[in-house]
Amino acid sequence: MNTVFCRPVSRVRQAGQIGLFILASSLAAGLYAQLPSQAGNSTEAQSPNAWDCSDPLLADAVECSGQTPQETNALQTQQTRSTLSGESGVQSRNPNSNYSDIEQLSRQSTAQNQAQQAPLPPEPLTEFQKFVASTAQQILPIFGADLFHRVPSTFAPLDMTPVPADFVIGPDDELRIRVWGQVNFQANLRVDRSGEIFLPQIGPVHVAGIAFSALDAHLRGAIGRVFHNFDLTADVGQIRAIQVYVSGQARRPGVYTVSSLSSLVDALFASGGPSVQGSMRHIELRRGGAVVTDFDLYGLLTRGDKSKDVKLQSGDVIFIPPAGAQAAVVGSVRKPAIYELRTNESLGDLLADAGGVSSVATEARVSIERIEDHRDRHAMEVAYDAAGLSTSLADGDLVRVYSIVPLYRKTVILRGNIANPGRFSWRPGMRISDLIPDKESLITRNYWWKRAQLGLPAPEFEPTPDLDRMRQPSENFANTLKTPPSEGMSMTGKSEPQVGSTGSSQNNQLGSPEDRILNAQQRASGSSLAAQQPGLSARIPASTQRTEVRLLAPEIDWDYAVVERLDSETLKTTLVPFDLGKLVLQHDATQDIELQAGDVVSIFSEADIRIPLAQQTKLVTLGGEFNHAGVYTVQPGETLRQLVERAGGFTPNAYLYGSEFTRESTRVVQQARFDEYVQSLEMRIQRGNLALATSAVTAADMVSSVAAQNSERDLLASLRQIRATGRIVLRFRPDGQGMDSVPDLALEDGDRFVVPSMPATVNVIGAVYDQNSFLYARGGRAGTYLHLAGGPNKDADRNHEFIIHADGEVVSREREKMLWGNEFDDQRISPGDTIMVPEKTFRSSALRGLLDWSQVFSQFALGAAAIQVLQ
Repeated sequence: MNTVFCRPVSRVRQAGQIGLFILASSLAAGLYAQLPSQAGNSTEAQSPNAWDCSDPLLADAVECSGQTPQETNALQTQQTRSTLSGESGVQSRNPNSNYSDIEQLSRQSTAQNQAQQAPLPPEPLTEFQKFVASTAQQILPIFGADLFHRVPSTFAPLDMTPVPADFVIGPDDELRIRVWGQVNFQANLRVDRSGEIFLPQIGPVHVAGIAFSALDAHLRGAIGRVFHNFDLTADVGQIRAIQVYVSGQARRPGVYTVSSLSSLVDALFASGGPSVQGSMRHIELRRGGAVVTDFDLYGLLTRGDKSKDVKLQSGDVIFIPPAGAQAAVVGSVRKPAIYELRTNESLGDLLADAGGVSSVATEARVSIERIEDHRDRHAMEVAYDAAGLSTSLADGDLVRVYSIVPLYRKTVILRGNIANPGRFSWRPGMRISDLIPDKESLITRNYWWKRAQLGLPAPEFEPTPDLDRMRQPSENFANTLKTPPSEGMSMTGKSEPQVGSTGSSQNNQLGSPEDRILNAQQRASGSSLAAQQPGLSARIPASTQRTEVRLLAPEIDWDYAVVERLDSETLKTTLVPFDLGKLVLQHDATQDIELQAGDVVSIFSEADIRIPLAQQTKLVTLGGEFNHAGVYTVQPGETLRQLVERAGGFTPNAYLYGSEFTRESTRVVQQARFDEYVQSLEMRIQRGNLALATSAVTAADMVSSVAAQNSERDLLASLRQIRATGRIVLRFRPDGQGMDSVPDLALEDGDRFVVPSMPATVNVIGAVYDQNSFLYARGGRAGTYLHLAGGPNKDADRNHEFIIHADGEVVSREREKMLWGNEFDDQRISPGDTIMVPEKTFRSSALRGLLDWSQVFSQFALGAAAIQVLQ
């Protein structure tokens, strides 16, 4: 029994202890809540960072204002009008506290931040702006409106600037007075509402209404009534703020608190200036019911005249009336815009406001489009003279100042393939020879610049990549440059294996079936024995600068030049041709045409008009196994055989059957035809993909269709990268030698004829067991070399095998198909030939076809069963 009742007793004791703890905590919290101010005061007295509200610099702080930060933010939000620099609100400082320049700078910086107005949103177009835009096709601005788009704080007067002599002392101004001599004191005194200040040992002195220039004498007289031997200085400290009213067509009308040093213009900037509907020429300042001044902003904008700007006083009203009569100015003036007109304003006054006419304006006439009696419109023209400029303008006028016509009088023009094209003064009896004195005048400057670049000195060291972007070594430590690896060498210094050098790398070389077919096509169309043989590129680094001989400028057309002439009677253009060669080279007087004012002489080149082939300058390159390989200028009518004879013929190692002859004009035609083929192939593939997508039944069909489209897209991208070579197959015999084998082929500029040396190998590539190059054996056949390569593998497409002969001719297995068999394997192979065995293209498997047919049959069976059930 005792054990049973022991546990409840212990629980009661624990509950009592918890209750006492809670009661003690509540009493402590209540006592702490009753003494917040005392704790705060003691903290301020003990803390070194406490706020001393007697300090004028801290008098405006939130902690000294008796308001919470939330109340202060709310009060600042209610101040919807910005204040210029130097304004002051309610003065909470001690009027007899010492004035501080640091306080001034701090308050000045705050006021400047407040005075920096946020950019106002753009205003909509006025009706007159829309009207002018529909007529002149230009949206003209309102003149002077851009002055108020972003108001800088520097327009507000600063408190630290010297107070002007005519500044009138008033209530709430602060005076800094220092007196020494028989009496000594200094004080910063604020003028009270009665206009008085209290001087120590002197008493009250009335200073309101006194100009700053008379303040010193006034104070001397007041102190002199009590003391005699003394001196003093007096200036103005913190100036008072005043309230003015901005009304009418202002961007931001309302009540503004500004500095007492502010003027009418300062208040305009504070209010954002007149709106697009407001007047800029009649801004009134009203004081006590009377108009103090009628300010014209155009005087300030155009002439810098600020003479009618007056100082503001408390209670002044700035009234901006609606805009008066307006006129638009377009054309060749300094400032096209919409201008407000004064009474009886003339055309000359308007153009003066627009900055005057530009340098290209014509002074013959000025067009004015006028609205007559608010009904009709009519155009009028006035002369640009004293009488015309005195024309009075009306509301809604559109003034258009025309520019001069770009006509050159007594001038001839020389253009085209010439050293100094330009405009030249014409004189009676002037001829073409006066413009083109000699043949050197026909060489363009571009030619001489390119020729000058040929003689640039070579660098004194081997250029290093990115050397120009490197900077000085840091911390005086030398930096070791990373030397790029040599040709064919890896970063470890070991020779890297060449692609296709061994049979083990054939799988990596061929890639996908589409790539294998594409590689075969590239070899068949763009590869040649002359290009494959190791020559200059294998012995000299690719970075070495090569010397090329080529035409630096197009050839001059000596047979044709023309004079373009405008008939002054019929205003028709006629062409007067002349022979440039006879004029310049032979000095034929019959071709020296007399020029007229306004003639245009055009000199053409081969780039402008294609000249006959016989007259073109042709540079042909002979490379390889020639006795004198190089670049030659082709003589008129000279053929390929004649050029080879002039070059000394071939060397004993020349292999004509493997030569390569390329031509630029042929390359252009080949590339155009190949691009057309790729475009037609792309269209066929797109039609096939569309048909395949519409016929897809299952999700697997859709996936395979997408995969096929991606593969075909990659194939088309690879085909677009192929570039034609321009090779022409000359069909030499495999055993052809000597000059008799070279055809009499007419030559063109840019032709290249490369003759390699006799190779010793035959190449076998593609789907064989060993892609390799085998030694040539006289009388060898295609089947023999296929046997040496191990024969076609299981992926080989035997029906599409082909041979690329050294002369560029291609022989396929399809071509050698006969009635009694295929003679492809019996084809005679020459040195440098290549045997290509392509791989099979992808086809659907027999299992896939069986599954498709079984699915069709099952659908038919289900349909028949359904019909049977319905019957």
